[in-house]
Amino acid sequence: MRFILFVIDGSANTATGTEMADIDAFNAQLQAEGNWITAAGIGDRASATIFDNRLGVGAAETNSLQPGPEHYSGFWLIQTDSLEAAKVLAAAGSKACNRRVELRPYLGN
Repeated sequence: MRFILFVIDGSANTATGTEMADIDAFNAQLQAEGNWITAAGIGDRASATIFDNRLGVGAAETNSLQPGPEHYSGFWLIQTDSLEAAKVLAAAGSKACNRRVELRPYLGN
């Protein structure tokens, strides 16, 4: 089973002095245990553009779909044997990056 963990960031700086080392250690654990697919940070909401070309409208809006102070700042794509194992990894990822994470099944190929 595959899952995506979205890192939820906000206007409060929750970074810790060991954050990058903790994330690197979590990534290494995912790789060593065969759960790693990929991970990355993503640009902030100011860099987002929403396109709507349904029916050839050709609309583009500079903004993020998600309003409010929180936004996604990165993700992990993982594989596990069960939802329960994914929940354990989500909790560990949240601790490593010192942010909330959102867990969802990944439905892609």
